Amino acid sequence: MKHFIKALPLAAALGLPQLAWAGLVLQNPDWKVELEPATLALRVTAASEPARQLSDGVAGREVSALRQDGQSADWQWDGGRYRWQARLRGRELMLTLRAAAPGRVELLRQPAAAMGRGLLLPLAEGSYIPTGDKRWQSFLPAFAGDGLNTSENLSLPLWGMDYGRHSLHWLLLEPFNNRLSFRADGQGMALGLSHDFNALNQQRPMTLLLRLADDNPLAGAQRYKQWLVSEGRYRTLADKIKAQPGTAKLIGASHIYLWGNNLLDASDVRDWPAFLKLLQGPDPLAARLRARFDAEAGQALRQAGAKPDRYQRRVLIEAVNQALTGEARAGWLGKQPDWARMAQPYLQLHAQVAALFGPALTPDQSRWGGGLSRKTMDALQAAGLKRLWLGVDNWEGGLWQPRAVAEGVKAGYLMAAYDSYETTLPPGERVDWLTAQLGEAVYRQCGITLANGKKKTGFQQSGYYTNPDCVRDTLKQRTHALLPATGFNSWFLDAYATGMTFDDYAPGRRTGEAKMAEGYEQSMQWVADNYKLPVGSENGNAATSLGIAFAHGMQAPALSWVDPDLQKHPQSPYYLGRWYPADQPETFFKQVPLKQPYRDLYYGAGYRLPLYQAVFHGSVITTNHWLYDNLKFSNAYADNLLAQWLYNVPPLFHLSAASLKARLPQLQCADQAFSPIHRQLATLALTGFAWLNAERTVQQTRFADGSRLTANFGSTAAGDGGQALPPQSLRVELAGQPSRLLRVADCAGT
Repeated sequence: MKHFIKALPLAAALGLPQLAWAGLVLQNPDWKVELEPATLALRVTAASEPARQLSDGVAGREVSALRQDGQSADWQWDGGRYRWQARLRGRELMLTLRAAAPGRVELLRQPAAAMGRGLLLPLAEGSYIPTGDKRWQSFLPAFAGDGLNTSENLSLPLWGMDYGRHSLHWLLLEPFNNRLSFRADGQGMALGLSHDFNALNQQRPMTLLLRLADDNPLAGAQRYKQWLVSEGRYRTLADKIKAQPGTAKLIGASHIYLWGNNLLDASDVRDWPAFLKLLQGPDPLAARLRARFDAEAGQALRQAGAKPDRYQRRVLIEAVNQALTGEARAGWLGKQPDWARMAQPYLQLHAQVAALFGPALTPDQSRWGGGLSRKTMDALQAAGLKRLWLGVDNWEGGLWQPRAVAEGVKAGYLMAAYDSYETTLPPGERVDWLTAQLGEAVYRQCGITLANGKKKTGFQQSGYYTNPDCVRDTLKQRTHALLPATGFNSWFLDAYATGMTFDDYAPGRRTGEAKMAEGYEQSMQWVADNYKLPVGSENGNAATSLGIAFAHGMQAPALSWVDPDLQKHPQSPYYLGRWYPADQPETFFKQVPLKQPYRDLYYGAGYRLPLYQAVFHGSVITTNHWLYDNLKFSNAYADNLLAQWLYNVPPLFHLSAASLKARLPQLQCADQAFSPIHRQLATLALTGFAWLNAERTVQQTRFADGSRLTANFGSTAAGDGGQALPPQSLRVELAGQPSRLLRVADCAGT
């Protein structure tokens, strides 16, 4: 029966017409939902539980056409400008908003009291934020600023509240154009949600789903996975292996970035006096190289003498490599890059270097190079590393070292290059940022246009962010030239899976955030399908996850921009390091402690929750961000490694020619612990998670085949099913196999 509901007392207090403030009650045996149509004030009462005020209500709107039919209700705001629909189905409340005109709509004002025992928030992999926790109360409102972008700043568009015996979970089925804000509210934090309708997204409804669940902290994430499957937005890893068979090589593979990806390494020079004599000689190639030296390299060459010291050797070999790279780029890079000619200059220069400097270099040219070299491939194989993903910081390394790439492929490794189309630079600007050199036409035509008519400034305030549909032809041309020339059998498209989307008002291609996300996914899927190889990207956020098999950044996200001590203050003990030297940049290799509160907020066991894995384990393989490998933070090494084991995700390391010997033992140990488990569980869903003690330091994950992984993050032994679990250890109980124990101490970091 359609009817109006008795007005709530708030109506009289605000002096609004009684009809406008008619309160809706939707009820079934599981729970009762009381909803104020004018403000969306919301109170829910689960069976045998106290009532909980989930929203105090936003500023009141004029309500009309209010009707209720059983467990459904409809009404309008502001004379039909907005139309609401509420549906209660079992343990789910669905709220859908449609707009007839642009505008920002405030949706929820969740008071601190609604947080219950804690907030379940998918910041990167996932965070558990206990009510009243001072670290989070200080950090989160400042971090969120004017609101978290729910497609970019959240890995999943949802959050939940822990009430002990049960929980409530909000899912945003429209993840785009939303802001989720936080503010202090007494001893806790209040939360606010708003949605922006504009000319580009006005036809897309905003839908919120409220899920009532038991005490399972993963319930919201698991429900979101069901929704992705129902919408055709979910692909299993098994499906991806069928489509791109090389994806199978990700199973059991640790992830490594290689540095020193030029033609020569200092160790390739066997006769320095002869090398310097040739470099200072009259040969045209030597003269062109010297002409490209900076002042430091020029001085080192003049002062080196017959036996250069270690510093001079490093400066000179880096200068030669940079000069060779400049010579090679001159052969194809210009206002309109000649993609078809990209490989030729590198091959020609390789031959010229061999002809001129050959007598002073090691005789086997196929073994020249630093991190990306046959020497490295041999060392990794000798260390017993059977499956690896090996990436380089850009594809130019493959043009210099195609034989090293081929050797890695032959060894069974995935060899990959970082590539990017997210930012376009004007020709000639920051040529060291090679992937952003997309040509003048792309720079002039593909930059995103904001609503005010201005272009959207690109990464690091350089160039413009691009529309993926506009730049896709360039992506196709460049990858078509690169992949056959380099031999890479995997590819990494930076930023496309971060969920960072924009509204593009450019005439002739007006693109809303949702459509732009589809564009990113289409580009990633095109590379995967066209070249039949596994594609990865940054983070892997749910809103932009189609098309990728792996992602870097979900387990430990980029943090450096949140605190100047990490990025801008070299005197700070927490300074991450310089982007120098090129073959072993400090920012990747310098080990430092991570400053508080970031160390505990992002690595502390009691604050971590596998929300992302509850959705994407068995679909997308994730790691730390490349800025923070397993050895980066001295005070987080153990917790980071143990969490990787518990969540069944790969370790990530940086290697260079100079660091290989020192870092290889930690890599071997981490890989030997991880790889066998991943080979059994990689394609399976993570189905359960539990804290096994009040301190949340003993945790257990469960998988679809019944396997269990139990970790003790604490400093003392803990009981686990009648067995003692040593501190900093993992009990592995794989289906069909005997139990075994892994100890972090056996893989002690440097």
